[in-house]
Amino acid sequence: MKLMLMRSCLVAVLLMVPAVVSAQIDQFGTTDTVYADVAKVNEMTWTITVSYTNDESVVGLSIPLKLSAGTNRIVADSAIYTGGRVENFAFKGFRPDTAIQCVTLGMIANMGPTRNRLMPGEGRLVTIFVSSLDGDPIVDLVVDTTTTNPNNSLMTVADDVQGEFSQDTIPVTQREKLEIHPAFLMRKTK
Repeated sequence: MKLMLMRSCLVAVLLMVPAVVSAQIDQFGTTDTVYADVAKVNEMTWTITVSYTNDESVVGLSIPLKLSAGTNRIVADSAIYTGGRVENFAFKGFRPDTAIQCVTLGMIANMGPTRNRLMPGEGRLVTIFVSSLDGDPIVDLVVDTTTTNPNNSLMTVADDVQGEFSQDTIPVTQREKLEIHPAFLMRKTK
């Protein structure tokens, strides 16, 4: 009986190792979170409001999303950054891919001498509009994070003036310390 109990405990510990190893790590404090709030506009159109909660200044975001509406073919056909927290960023990218039902959002604060940054806080970044391609009603929309080509994964980049990094150029060996891999949460709005 003791041998069975010991084996069961060992199996439980081994099953928990991947969850502990893949846990989100934030070098600057609490785990940042990207929210995808899904809402129905009408039978053919839904919205995804992407919001972000952060506790440090951020200068770049990569948010690839996988969209699914069952067997219905859909497309993320437009995005509105106006009024969002990244409205003043130098680059606000939107790349839909109908073939794999994905959309990649990319946001870069500075591409020149500006000092834009996403200050700590929470709120909307962008609203994405999703439509049916075949004219069939969208009954349900599910959104998840994914990785899209060439290597876009859910990631944000912290401003380099925080913590121990105060220089203009970050050594390659220290670059990963500025990467933040936020948690992702999809919520349905009624």
